[in-house]
Amino acid sequence: MRLIRFVSLMVIAFLACLMADAQSVIVENKLDSVSIPIGKRMGITLEVTADKGKKVELPKYDSLQQIIPGVEYLSSTKPDTQYVNEGKRMVLKKKYYITSYDSALYYLPAMEVKVDGKAYKAKHLALKVVTFDIDSSNAKIFPNKPVMSPPFMWSEWSLMIWLSLIVVLVGIVLLYVIIRLKDNKPIIRRIKFKQHIAPHKMAMSKINHIKEEKIWQSEDSKEYYTQLTDTLRQYIKERYGFNATEMTTDEIIQHLQEVNDDEAIKELRELFETADLVKFAKYSTLINENDQNLVNAIEYINQTKVEEEVKAQPEEIVVEEQHSKEIKRVLLALTIITTIILVCVVGYLAYRMVYIMM
Repeated sequence: MRLIRFVSLMVIAFLACLMADAQSVIVENKLDSVSIPIGKRMGITLEVTADKGKKVELPKYDSLQQIIPGVEYLSSTKPDTQYVNEGKRMVLKKKYYITSYDSALYYLPAMEVKVDGKAYKAKHLALKVVTFDIDSSNAKIFPNKPVMSPPFMWSEWSLMIWLSLIVVLVGIVLLYVIIRLKDNKPIIRRIKFKQHIAPHKMAMSKINHIKEEKIWQSEDSKEYYTQLTDTLRQYIKERYGFNATEMTTDEIIQHLQEVNDDEAIKELRELFETADLVKFAKYSTLINENDQNLVNAIEYINQTKVEEEVKAQPEEIVVEEQHSKEIKRVLLALTIITTIILVCVVGYLAYRMVYIMM
């Protein structure tokens, strides 16, 4: 008898625990309507009642996920929590929206909720999806409409257009920098302009320098005649356009006979012949002879000069400065970083293009 009473008490206690647990968590669900037209949205309200502080996990669905074949999940609201029994109990409500495009009677599976890891199920629901009655006798059939291109929206393309322009400009600059570094040339070229000086002015400037240095009075006649004849050769080259600096005395005189008078050529010939004797035959000249040749050179220049009214075009001189090793390292590092950024931007543009076109 005692054994029977003990077993009975245990059974009663177990059933009481089950009833208490069942009462502590209540899961209910209901449809907004038992039937909907095909393609219309329907709401399912899920309500969970549990003790305050319990961890409640509500069902989750992916967009357009089929709950059962023929019924699709659309969206859901955020859970709404209320407290009852002086704050000891909480009630969670959430609405799920579904739809269907096939007319039929659907038997929806029970929605499962987890409270502190333990599963609780609501009741099964039945949903009827009905179609429309169409009067085909009065129906008008229209041909298919052509495919419409989406309208151009500046907000979608503006970022891509500006980034593309920046990529092109940066790419051009980057290519230029890479080529200059590869050829060991400066990135920025500085250009100076050298003003053109008339041939007779340049020659007279050099002769004045010879006079100021008094080279003709020194014992080194070779140095004096070398500078004097070099000045005259350069003047003749720029004045008449033939390369007098690379010609012999006879060749220079032969060319000048076509443009000069015999008197000017005679004095110039004597000057060049004297200079050849001094430079190549160790001929010694007197100071007055040196003075006369200097005067002859000045007279020849004055007789043959041409006064330029204006504007000889300035001559461009490109000044190229070699980079130090430190600057080259900095430029190389910046080039590599810029290339990486450029590749990332191009990849992003390609991704955006594909995303918009799809």
